[in-house]
Amino acid sequence: MEMMKVSSNSIPSKVAGALTSLLRDNSKVQIQVIGAASLNQAMKAIAISRGYVAASGKEIYCIPSFYDLTIDNQVVTSIRLNIEIHEKDFSF
Repeated sequence: MEMMKVSSNSIPSKVAGALTSLLRDNSKVQIQVIGAASLNQAMKAIAISRGYVAASGKEIYCIPSFYDLTIDNQVVTSIRLNIEIHEKDFSF
């Protein structure tokens, strides 16, 4: 599974383009963020990417989880967003 790191300075439309491209090749991508501003940029990118793939009859699913990292000998909690792309299921 490919991993992307999104920061608070990331441009959502550019992240969305990269995410969409990776999803077309892999069907699963992981985004890692640290902090609320980074999470905000990542969620915007996911929403934009969802619009890109919707025309092809597919849907993006996002499954969040916490992950502890060690940075400079300190434990930092990050959020990992597991993104998957599937065919839309129209049955209810």
